[in-house]
Amino acid sequence: MVALVRPSSDLTPLGALPIEIVVGDIRDIDSFIDSLTGLDEMYHVAADYRLWARNPIELYESNISGTRNVLEAARKRGVPKVVYTSTVGCLGIPSAGKSGDEDTPVKREQMVGNYKKSKYDAEQIALQYADAGLGVVIVNPSTPIGPGDTKPTPTGAIIVNFLQGKIPAYVDTGLNLVAVEDVAQGHLLAAEKGVVGEKYILGGENMTLREILGTLAEISGRKAPSIRIPHSIAYAAAAASEMFAAFRGGEPSISIESVRMSCKKMFFSPVKAIRELGLPQSSVRDALARAVRWFQDKGMV
Repeated sequence: MVALVRPSSDLTPLGALPIEIVVGDIRDIDSFIDSLTGLDEMYHVAADYRLWARNPIELYESNISGTRNVLEAARKRGVPKVVYTSTVGCLGIPSAGKSGDEDTPVKREQMVGNYKKSKYDAEQIALQYADAGLGVVIVNPSTPIGPGDTKPTPTGAIIVNFLQGKIPAYVDTGLNLVAVEDVAQGHLLAAEKGVVGEKYILGGENMTLREILGTLAEISGRKAPSIRIPHSIAYAAAAASEMFAAFRGGEPSISIESVRMSCKKMFFSPVKAIRELGLPQSSVRDALARAVRWFQDKGMV
């Protein structure tokens, strides 16, 4: 097995696994192309996952140019199967809280913010390579929950902020949560059983934000917020937070992009992945509990 890491990557999660480490950058194809020689399958899971960036061009460089480099390198080195990690953020969302699936219609102009736009464009590149003969299977994880979220990502930040008492209110939105271990297993299943050019939602349970915070309250013993605020107030708070960050440095506590995304419940159905890949459906509550314990053990809350 070979793992591509950046020079700044924390290798602790890899532990003592029998993995050959290659230091490089997906934005520089020459830094990693030779490491693909002789591989039976490849997983492109790298992405710049931020809902706010001082320089949004960085998201496009990693998510679009990086994806094109990785797939072109796989083509040149004859890798027979590639699993590309997309996101449910690239999929259509039906109205009235219904669940979207892999075939729900969507257009690029419906993508909210630079992260979603960059991932949508990258997914189109993956589909083009699949059409051209590269063995690309696409997986669209929803909202992975569990231990190991070191940054944390925007997903893990919801848990950390709640545990730190930084979520005094909530908006009417929702997410599809899935245990991170199920997402990892879904990648392996996609390589084994996935059809080239097809997409598979790696998801679990649809929950409103109020339900998520209520479950976190039960797990941690902290009080869940009882005040629901309209999106207009959340938007004003995000605008102020971003303006403050622009003057003082650092990142905003809440971004305009995240508020805009919350205007729709991001509910999705993993039925296709369950039926065709055998995607497991572990308890989301247990995944949230394991995430809480991990953040506490790491001293992040």
